[in-house]
Amino acid sequence: MAKTTAPPSRPPRRRPERGPVDVRQWLGGIRLSGFMVIMLGLVVLAAFVLVPTIGTYVDQRQQIAALEAAVEVSRQEVADLEAQRDRWADPAYITTQARERLYYVRPGEVVYLVDNDLPAELVPQEQDPVSDEVEQTRTDWMSQLVRSVTSAGLAQTVKAPTVGVPDEQPTPTPTDAP
Repeated sequence: MAKTTAPPSRPPRRRPERGPVDVRQWLGGIRLSGFMVIMLGLVVLAAFVLVPTIGTYVDQRQQIAALEAAVEVSRQEVADLEAQRDRWADPAYITTQARERLYYVRPGEVVYLVDNDLPAELVPQEQDPVSDEVEQTRTDWMSQLVRSVTSAGLAQTVKAPTVGVPDEQPTPTPTDAP
C-alpha cells in the first residue's frame, strides 16, 4: 500500500530575519493602563508586607524545631533518671554499689585490694630519681615577678562590648557648667 500525502493547505511560514532590536520601539509597544499600574503597585506592596512576615515565620519554625529537640533530650534524661531511681529502689543494687564504690564489707568478710593491677603496657615508665640536693634557679624569681606585674599593669585593656546598653553619660557638675 502506497503512502500518499496531501499537499499542505498553506505554504510554510518563514520567519523574518531578525536584525538589531530597537529598544525604544519595543518599549513603545508596551501599553500600561491605570488598572495594570494599580495591580502592579499592589503586588509590590504585598511583597514588602509578606517578606518580613515570611522571614519571621521561618525563624519561628527554626526555634520551634530547636525547642522540640531540647524537649526530646529532656524527656530522654527524665527516662534515664527514672530508670536509675528504680534501680536504687532495689536493695541488691544498693548493696552492690556500696561494695564497689565504698568498699563496704559484711562482718566477717576479708577484702583484698590489688595494687598495680595495670597491664605492662599501661604501667608508667621509671623516672629519674629525685635529687635530695637543693639547686639554685638560674633566674631571680623576684625580678621576674616585678616584671610580670608591671607589664600587666601597663598593658592596655580592651573594653568588653555592651550590645543594646547605652553608655552612661557623665552628669555635668556645677563646676563644669560655664
